[in-house]
Amino acid sequence: MPTLRPVVRYGAYPLVFGTSAGLLLWIVTAGHPYWPWALLVSAAAILIVALLERVQPYEAAWLQDHGDTAVDVLHGAVSLGLIFSSIEIAAAARSILPIWHLWPSGWPAWWSVLVAGAIIDLGLWAMHRASHRFGFLWRLHALHHSAERLYWLNGERRHPLSALVLAAPGITLAVLLGAPPLAIGTWMAIVSVHLAFQHANLDFTLGPFRYVLCVAEIHRWHHKREYEDAQVNFGELWTFWDLLAGTFHHEQNGVRSGEVGLREQRMPTRYFAQLAWPWSRSAGDLSG
Repeated sequence: MPTLRPVVRYGAYPLVFGTSAGLLLWIVTAGHPYWPWALLVSAAAILIVALLERVQPYEAAWLQDHGDTAVDVLHGAVSLGLIFSSIEIAAAARSILPIWHLWPSGWPAWWSVLVAGAIIDLGLWAMHRASHRFGFLWRLHALHHSAERLYWLNGERRHPLSALVLAAPGITLAVLLGAPPLAIGTWMAIVSVHLAFQHANLDFTLGPFRYVLCVAEIHRWHHKREYEDAQVNFGELWTFWDLLAGTFHHEQNGVRSGEVGLREQRMPTRYFAQLAWPWSRSAGDLSG
């Protein structure tokens, strides 16, 4: 379908992500309930990403099961459960933390979502970078890097403790500042769709906007098999933090099949064995 190819390549992200993010911001602005609408909008967008991979894959080899689909479904269920529970987690944190009440009460709901999102995104970037520098944090995070193909479900292939470590500082700071739990939950729903695109086995590009949003053509460099080459592009959604820190990287010749995963460390294939792996002797050191 030659006429469809440029539509998918240049239009997939702005159409699918843009529409879902717009709907999620409209939901919170219009006062509609978070449940079930946020989950339904995000799930529909993620499903479209999965279907588009079949229409226009970046790597045909990554369409095939690598013995990882079943376990990735379990990781996805747990990780997405944590993401969509963030509104309840933020509400619970708000009830026990000493709130500083610095959040302007007159802000439109959509603006609160975006500001809370910037705080959370910076926290995710900082903790992501720390997870590549400190031994035990890396062992928790290595599960995410163990994937030997990149596709829509990889964004949720995370150790639950790593997911909490990554998100907790930014969310906690937003809560302390007085961000509404609904703003935090809505931002995390938006991120869930972006993560599907960020790891998608989809031939798409943002052109010059790749220097603003950390999508797949940027993030694939972060999954290079050689550990020393993967210390780039830590951004979750925005590339600002990497550009400021000098950790942004992009080349025209992208990462291909056989170039992602862990170089020497070997991850078990079963779910609970993967969760136990960070405490095992085989976890190794940072550079393995």
